[in-house]
Amino acid sequence: MEENETLDFLALERELQTALALDEKHKRENDAKFRAIHQKVGSYEEFRDIVLASHLKPLDLRDKLGTRSQPWNTCARLKSTKDSAQVGLPKHSNSQPKTAAEFSRDWRRYYSTEPEKYGFLLNLGAQLLGNIFHAEIGFGLLGEFLVILCDQFQPTDSQAVSRILLHLSQTQRFGLNVDFLSGREREKGLRLFQRLRQELDGSLQPGSEAELEAAEEECGAGEMIKVAMLQQLMEAYKVR
Repeated sequence: MEENETLDFLALERELQTALALDEKHKRENDAKFRAIHQKVGSYEEFRDIVLASHLKPLDLRDKLGTRSQPWNTCARLKSTKDSAQVGLPKHSNSQPKTAAEFSRDWRRYYSTEPEKYGFLLNLGAQLLGNIFHAEIGFGLLGEFLVILCDQFQPTDSQAVSRILLHLSQTQRFGLNVDFLSGREREKGLRLFQRLRQELDGSLQPGSEAELEAAEEECGAGEMIKVAMLQQLMEAYKVR
């Protein structure tokens, strides 16, 4: 066999190892992508970080950084166990979301129960929610909002809830979001509007028709939603 036809087994082995490594990397990152989608990450940055960290493995209890007799922090030894147990990450974010991606991240990460999510919506308020979802309400969120607002509704929140429904109805592609509501979500939406109507009717119960007209004139848009506006909202949400 001529010299130029001699097989370089070392080179072939290197190419094989490289191909196997690339294949393993592709499989690992692909699994990380499916894992990130399943976790419903709130932004592309979170998605990317999960994929980039796919090669990392959690430390085992038996893993050690090496023997060390000197403590890392001598001051830490002076603190009681009780004080150290109180140290932890805050449950909720310290800043309000400004984009739909930030809202989705906080909504999934920090608020796990309906009362918490209800309070989150009311704390953000109608104006900020309208700005966050100006371009479009995320898929499935509108139905989730209706369910939570209905289940956790408090009579004292009728004005705030009505304003939230109003501002959400002014977002782009709102009609498409309504079309994708499930039967249960539509039922909750109808029940929510019925409760708002009950609160509205209860606040307009003077003794005479003249007093009723006077009450309607005195009540501004910031204090209550008029019957006509409530009916328009019901038409927008297609729950009539």
